Amino acid sequence: MAGQLAIVLGVVFAVNLMPVFGPPTWAVIVFFNFKYELPVGLLVLAGALASSAGRLLLATVFRQIGYRLPRRRRTDLEAIGATLTDERRGRWGVLALFLVSPLPSTQLFEAAGLAPQVKLLPITAAFFCGRLVTYSIYVAGASAATTTLESLLDDGLASPWLIALQLLLLGLLVAFVLTPWAKILGYKPETDKAKS
Repeated sequence: MAGQLAIVLGVVFAVNLMPVFGPPTWAVIVFFNFKYELPVGLLVLAGALASSAGRLLLATVFRQIGYRLPRRRRTDLEAIGATLTDERRGRWGVLALFLVSPLPSTQLFEAAGLAPQVKLLPITAAFFCGRLVTYSIYVAGASAATTTLESLLDDGLASPWLIALQLLLLGLLVAFVLTPWAKILGYKPETDKAKS
């Protein structure tokens, strides 16, 4: 059982590192539920841990990419990050977004990684809690029906609608980076405020 659990952890972690076009994590977990018949609670916990760790690393990579962007783009990303984390309600809203968002989490974590003020550990913890619930629902629901790996992965990789959605979300991520947030939000970096 330990070997099977290690495979689940590794595959789910790798899937969640994919910046685009990865199969849905729930589908991978459901597949392993049928293949290995691991205890559902253990499988869901392992899946939530591995997916959270993968998303945290993905966001961290995007944070490093953000630091390498031109200064103007970094200021725009700082502006949106400061706006999202400035007020208490904004912080709770960001956490709620990662807890229950129906949007694919890949682009959410990439955007969070690009906004330097967004703290990655709290949003990862919210994501983990949300995934405990959703993965439990998916595994329980799928257990009532028979399915194959091919149909699960086809839904994640070959569906024209899901490919179009991934491309749309990728386009929105690019638009997010290119939007002049500092100008729109009237944001001045700390160094500019010190000079005034």
